[in-house]
Amino acid sequence: MLHLNDLTYRIEGKPIFDRATAGIPTGWKVGLVGRNGAGKTTLLRLVSGELHLDDGSITTSKHARIGIVAQEAPGGPESLIDWVLSADKERASLLAEAETATDPHRISEIHIRLDDIAAHSAPARAATILSGLGFDEAAQARPCSEFSGGWRMRVALAAILFLEPDLLLLDEPTNYLDLEGTLWLESYLRAYPHTVLMVSHDRDLLNRGVTAILHLERGKLTLYSGGYDEFEEARREKQRLDSKLRRKQEDTRKHMQAFVDRFRYKASKAKQAQSRLKAMERLQPIAEAVAERVAPFVFPSNEKQFGNPIIRIDDGEAGYDPDHPVLRGLNLRIDRDDRIGLLGQNGNGKSTLAKLIAGRLPPTAGRRFGSDKLAVGFFAQHQLDDLIAKRTPYDYMIDLLPDATEAQRRARLGVIGFGNDKAGTETGKLSGGEKARLLFAIACFHAPHLMILDEPTNHLDVDAREALIHGLNGFDGAVILISHDRHLIEATVDRLWVVGGGTVTPYEGDIAEYRASLIADREGRSRDKGRSVSDSLSSSANRAGQRRASAARRGQLAPLKKAVDAAEKRVAQIQGRIAALDLKLADTTLYEREPQLALGLVRERGDLARTLASAEAAWVAASEAHEAATEAAAAGG
Repeated sequence: MLHLNDLTYRIEGKPIFDRATAGIPTGWKVGLVGRNGAGKTTLLRLVSGELHLDDGSITTSKHARIGIVAQEAPGGPESLIDWVLSADKERASLLAEAETATDPHRISEIHIRLDDIAAHSAPARAATILSGLGFDEAAQARPCSEFSGGWRMRVALAAILFLEPDLLLLDEPTNYLDLEGTLWLESYLRAYPHTVLMVSHDRDLLNRGVTAILHLERGKLTLYSGGYDEFEEARREKQRLDSKLRRKQEDTRKHMQAFVDRFRYKASKAKQAQSRLKAMERLQPIAEAVAERVAPFVFPSNEKQFGNPIIRIDDGEAGYDPDHPVLRGLNLRIDRDDRIGLLGQNGNGKSTLAKLIAGRLPPTAGRRFGSDKLAVGFFAQHQLDDLIAKRTPYDYMIDLLPDATEAQRRARLGVIGFGNDKAGTETGKLSGGEKARLLFAIACFHAPHLMILDEPTNHLDVDAREALIHGLNGFDGAVILISHDRHLIEATVDRLWVVGGGTVTPYEGDIAEYRASLIADREGRSRDKGRSVSDSLSSSANRAGQRRASAARRGQLAPLKKAVDAAEKRVAQIQGRIAALDLKLADTTLYEREPQLALGLVRERGDLARTLASAEAAWVAASEAHEAATEAAAAGG
């Protein structure tokens, strides 16, 4: 389907691709991963034809249609549904021609072609996609101009999904989605009938929504089958084998060199020595895998502590118009060691609640209790646009440390990942991930008692997200987290609040149960919609009976679903522990400083790897049992 042959491409003389080669078969769903700045977006632009190679070639199947999300979000007077439908130029052209055509043969050709492209079912298909991305029927009829930039980008995504290109190119598609939208996209991509190449740093999406990983590193491309976790394990194994082979090669080289040094000047051995020299020249060196350092996230803890609760809201209402509150009936408390994840669709009020908790938005009714001396660190993704393009990280550090020396400021910048090469770079030239790091440093500089993070991972690669998890878990304070990244939520929070229906409700389950409930609700709505069309004349009593039957079937499936969730959680816990061990074992000085500890960690990792294999087998068995029961229930219902 897609063949990348000896790609060479440079930006300002810097090589982005160096004779990179890869092939993606038809129908594969591929996640493109690599560190920030490696060139992932550049590759998508090369494949789409927006950029042109310095050398090499990119080929696709004959007549293949390539689709990529438009960078400009729609903002005109057209309704959302009309704008999405207009993306299909052929359909729009044929429908317009059908209104004016008079030649019977041409009219026949038009209607045959309209039937071939399923033109008459297009509105229903477009509406389904928009609904999955968070737009209800009323929203779909509103003009694009009424929506904010983030919501418009969802419409742009809906348009390209509606077109169903043979090769679908997606660049961080979840950046503008909430958790509900991300889950819908995951299931949509699994069922997508064509080839997908997607840049993403969402670990769960890369595990569930793709069938292969294309890794971009140092200008080269390597394709791995399976999801992200399988890619990580395969890559680690390859690095271990390369390291073992490299050591063996070095031993061989030393042995040959010793022979040459000993006998090269002896006439009887000169020929053998010369032969060894030629053999050494033919030995191709095994490239050493140099692990790229990921700067840690350091969140300083405040020595001054407050009694619990640090914040309490009684009978609170919040919004921007006292007569039309966004949230009401708020009775909440936050303790100093709370880790709370806010769930709910975008637009339900999660950011409003975060501002209320932070003290940035006064309640329109009720009371918010909290000390004036309580330090709150606030991170929101839109703040990246507030950074002044001409200022440098060092300029911002001067504001934070006005009385410090230059050495002290640079040392502080070094801790957060800004060495001398980046400290003086204008923020307008920094990557999204680097800007996010700078904002984290500013938000937590004064040792907050409470950190509020609103979509903190949108510009972080997978490794940086793992570093953020470690940083948050090491923070001695409270955390409020809004994120569509399930892996981040699962690894850092222990309480969940659902923001919806104009209020906030504690959720007693975990993120896996919440995900399962969303999927069940979506399936239920889909079934209900189908029944409403075919059984529009049914009595309310019959509909109530159907709902009770559906509830009964879900009740029968509940123990199996619970087993799946428990097995999945067990796998995630083991993977998290392995990741923590890998982080420790990556410290090469550990083997010299504490060899016994290093040996113990290696053994523990081996035990966990074996445990993980059995845990994954149990998860697969539980999943298969649940799927079989679900299919049986569907057939019987």
